[in-house]
Amino acid sequence: MSQFVEIPAEVPNEVPQLGNRITKAIGKLIIKMLGWRMDGEIPPERKVMVALAPHTSNWDFVVAMPFIMALGIKISWLMKKEAFFFPFKRLFMWLGGVPTDRRAAGNIALQVASSYRENEKMWVGITPEGTRKKVGRWKSGFLRISYTAQVPILLVAWDFPNKRICIDSLYQPSGNLEQDMAEIQKRFSRYQGYYHDDESTLEKG
Repeated sequence: MSQFVEIPAEVPNEVPQLGNRITKAIGKLIIKMLGWRMDGEIPPERKVMVALAPHTSNWDFVVAMPFIMALGIKISWLMKKEAFFFPFKRLFMWLGGVPTDRRAAGNIALQVASSYRENEKMWVGITPEGTRKKVGRWKSGFLRISYTAQVPILLVAWDFPNKRICIDSLYQPSGNLEQDMAEIQKRFSRYQGYYHDDESTLEKG
């Protein structure tokens, strides 16, 4: 089981970083005001896929952002390539935006894997459910990206009843899509989102 830890002053050097003392202090202040805490430890990994669940509300990101600020971690995110136009392109890239061509849906994994190769350090954050609504089976895109880029998956959970952000475990995919999906959903099933009834659950049968 993960244990409560103070927000570390520094994260491992291997982790991609963004921000400064001021943004970290602001993040910590917001966390204190919200009354939340972090369980688990940041792994010293240069490249990972960060899977965040259960995603049930826009409040998920309101809670997650101050933790990202306090830790000073650069979390990359996928965005339509059309959004990367002047004068926002440099800003989006600096913040961690990864331009993708959504029209080539089958090639998203290849596109993101290419970004992993081009960067010495990269953590990409994805919500596996793909929606805030209740779904029996999660989208497999995050696993396909992990397979193609050959990166492990860091499981990070929202636990709203206990006001915790939980760094559950660093999962090494087996390459078996059904097996990996079942195991990851099982690990996330112990946590509860903002809307408990809208949580994603492991498909029965």
